[in-house]
Amino acid sequence: MSAMNELKDINLAAPSSALLGDYWPGIQIYYPPVKYAPALGLYEDLEQASLRFKKHAWGTPAHTLIFDLEDGCRQKEMSRELLRMELPHMPRRKEVQVALRINPFRTEEYEKDLQLVRDLSDHIDVVMLAKAGEAYGSPEIRDLSAVLVGLNHSITIQPIIEHPKSLKIAPDLMQYATVKHVVFGIHDFSKAMGIQITPRNWTVELAYFMNQVLFEARIAGKGVIGGVETLIGSSAMPENFVEPDDVRRWLDLHGGEESRVVYKHACEESAMGMTGKQVIHPSHIHPCKVAYTPSPTDTKTKIAILKAAIEADALLGGAIKFDGEMLDPPMFGKALQTLLRAHALHALSDEGSAFAIEVLRKLPAQVVRENWPYGIIL
Repeated sequence: MSAMNELKDINLAAPSSALLGDYWPGIQIYYPPVKYAPALGLYEDLEQASLRFKKHAWGTPAHTLIFDLEDGCRQKEMSRELLRMELPHMPRRKEVQVALRINPFRTEEYEKDLQLVRDLSDHIDVVMLAKAGEAYGSPEIRDLSAVLVGLNHSITIQPIIEHPKSLKIAPDLMQYATVKHVVFGIHDFSKAMGIQITPRNWTVELAYFMNQVLFEARIAGKGVIGGVETLIGSSAMPENFVEPDDVRRWLDLHGGEESRVVYKHACEESAMGMTGKQVIHPSHIHPCKVAYTPSPTDTKTKIAILKAAIEADALLGGAIKFDGEMLDPPMFGKALQTLLRAHALHALSDEGSAFAIEVLRKLPAQVVRENWPYGIIL
C-alpha cells in the first residue's frame, strides 16, 4: 500500500468529531472577578461581586471568559475566594470556555494561582500563563503542563507572548501538546520593545512582530489569539446582525468611532487566520464575533463551491468555473477552511458539519493537514 493510501485509510477511520477538530478560543472577554467602582471609589465586596457574576458571567455571548488574576487584578485574594465560591455553580455551556490568567511562573502569586487551579480543575478549560518564558524559558510550559495533566487532561495552556525573549523562543513554547493557541500580548510587548503604539493603528505598528508570531504558530500547527483593544464603545450591536452588509450599515448609522476601529482590527486579524481575539468591553463582543466568524451567506457559497468541485471530480486535481471565476484545488482548500473555521467558532449547522466531514473523508490526510492543522486527529 502506498504512503498516500495509508494516510487516507487513517483519515477514513477517524471518528467524525475528531475530523472537525477542536473549538477555538474565539472572542475572549476579560471578566474582572472583583471590580473597582469609580463612582464609589472602592472595590466590590464578595456579595456584590457574586451578584454581578451571576448576572453577567453566566450568560456571556463571548466564546471565552477570562478571569484575570495578574495585571488587571488588584484584589487577588478576594478574587480567588470569589472564583472558589462561584465557578463550581456556574452552568457550563459547550460554546463558552473558562480561562484563568495566572501570574508569572514561580512567583509567590503563581503558586497561589496554581493551588486555585488544583481546587477548580474540573471547572477550568484554559490556563493562560502571563509573561510566558521570560524568566525560565520553555521549561515554564513543561512544568505547568506536568501539573495540569495530573489534574485534568483536557486543560490547555495559552502562553502569553509579551516580550521579545518570548518571541525568540516561540517555537519552544509551542512544542507542547497542552499548547493549542498562543496569545500576542501587544501592550506589554510594545512596552518591552519601546514602541509607542496607538489604539487605532497598533495592527500596523506591530505588524512585523505579529507576522513573526503567526509564522511560527503556523509551522507548529498552533493558533494565535489577537491583541486586546483598549478603546471602549458605548453602543452594542444587535446580535441578529451577522451578514457583512448589515454589520457595516449598523456601524455607519449607529456605531461609534471606537466600534468601527475595533471591528476593522478584528477583520484584519481574522483575514490573517487568527483563532481568537481579546476584548475588555461587552459591546465589542458581537462586532468581533461577526468579524471572525464566516457569515451564513459565505458558508453557503463555500458549500456550493465544494459541491461543484466534487461533482466535477476536481477536488484533488482540475479546475471548475464558478460564478465567472476559475477555481482549482487551492481555492477548494480555502472553501473548506471557511467551513472548518465556522465549526471552530460554533457557527456551522449540523448539515454543514456533516458536509464538511464528507469532504474531509475524500481527502488524503496530508492534504487535510496542509489546509487545517488545528487539532484534527487523523
